[in-house]
Amino acid sequence: MGLCYVTLPNLPHVPAQPKITYLKRGQMFLWLLLALPLPAVAALDKTHGVSPALQAKYIPSASGTWFCLDGSKEIPWNAVNDDYCDCPDGSDEPGTSACSGTTFYCENVGHIGATIPSSRVQDGLCELECCDGSDEAPGVCSNICEEVGKEYRKREEAERKLRKTGSKIRTTYIAFAQKEKNRIEKLTVDLEREVASRELEVERLRDIAKRAESISAAELERKKQSPLYQSLLTHHMALTSLRNEHNKHLETEKALGAILDALPVRGWEYLAGLPHINDIRKGEDSGEETQTQAPKVEEEEGVWNADQIERELDRLLKTDHISLLLEHEKIVGHPATKSTLFEVTAYLPDSLVPHYVSLRNTVLPWLRVFGIESDASDASDEANQARQALSDAEHSLKLTREEEETAHHDLSALFDPDGFGPEGEWKKLDGLCLEMDTGDYTYEVCLFDEARQKPNKGGSAVSLGKFSSWNKLAEPGELEYYTKQRYTQGTKCWNGPHRSLGVSCSHLAIR
Repeated sequence: MGLCYVTLPNLPHVPAQPKITYLKRGQMFLWLLLALPLPAVAALDKTHGVSPALQAKYIPSASGTWFCLDGSKEIPWNAVNDDYCDCPDGSDEPGTSACSGTTFYCENVGHIGATIPSSRVQDGLCELECCDGSDEAPGVCSNICEEVGKEYRKREEAERKLRKTGSKIRTTYIAFAQKEKNRIEKLTVDLEREVASRELEVERLRDIAKRAESISAAELERKKQSPLYQSLLTHHMALTSLRNEHNKHLETEKALGAILDALPVRGWEYLAGLPHINDIRKGEDSGEETQTQAPKVEEEEGVWNADQIERELDRLLKTDHISLLLEHEKIVGHPATKSTLFEVTAYLPDSLVPHYVSLRNTVLPWLRVFGIESDASDASDEANQARQALSDAEHSLKLTREEEETAHHDLSALFDPDGFGPEGEWKKLDGLCLEMDTGDYTYEVCLFDEARQKPNKGGSAVSLGKFSSWNKLAEPGELEYYTKQRYTQGTKCWNGPHRSLGVSCSHLAIR
């Protein structure tokens, strides 16, 4: 049996006669070998491992040959699936592992067909993808496609129902976004009109304020001509001059005191009410106390002393005399006789008095604003009221403009693929807060807003960040893009980075 090392896979595909010639010294053994059953690989169906899409290409020619799929070579039909790689592209061995870089198709009747690398064929392992066991020799792996297919179809049905429910929910979310769009558009139009109206109101009140201020300024100039105000100005100038002279005397006294302290001359100490320096030294030597008192000067009651002058004079000089003048007018400036308008009620029947008072209260303020009827004591009050009305109107205009800007921003962000999606399908969940209790902490995520970590045993919550983006590993608009959210720039860790949080959507109902 010396020819047993010769195996069929290593024999060239040539007619039988050359084989006999080549092995003529062992013809009996060769015939015995050919009479034995061929190996299992020789009995493989020629389309074993071929995908349905290529089945039509595995048909022999009339002469019993077959062309490799890349057209590079023509081989005998019986060389297909013989566990020997003949074609450069490996297409002649779809059902074996003889050729590298090729694939094997598992038919998986009762389930779904699958493709695996040919290197995993006939390796003694039952592949999960090939539930029919066709990748191994018969009997090695059981055919479990019926059970696997049944379980798969069950999951698919549940997934289908989930997708159907998700599709309905998505439709309602998109409808919500459309309603939100209509609402914001209407709000934007209303705010634009309100801004225009408030701008006109501000201009009107600004004109009124200017007129009222001109009337008030003219009235103030008239009041400044009063003897009282002129006297106040004169006293203010006098006090300023006295303060300057007082400061000069203080500086002179300080300089003279420094000079006299250096001269032991008797006399000036007496005038200053101080003992002479020599007497002080004698008293210290004899142990006796020497006291010299200056003559007392009778002071007028209410006269300021040096400390009061130093403390109160500057404050007095800073007095706002115009304010004092206006306050004085409020107290004593009202005329003894009022305008004729206020005396009419004495001549009207009682039944007409309420109508007259209402009309007077409506017309009189406008007459005062435009200078048709003036009251000297109320000119500054009218100006203050006009300025306050203008200030209030400008503040309202500012708030309305901010609302308008916010509405425009909300409208542009509504269908942003980076945020609420191209159809606004995520807007419905804006601000929705979700919580997860982990024992020591409760994690709260308010979608598109902020994430927090709240301790369950007391203490303050910690910010884990605000919404910054979806899944950056995918493109906006793709389903994968909306499977993860990132919350960043949270409270800074001790000697570390800012806290952040990732949110994964494992089961998406919105598709």
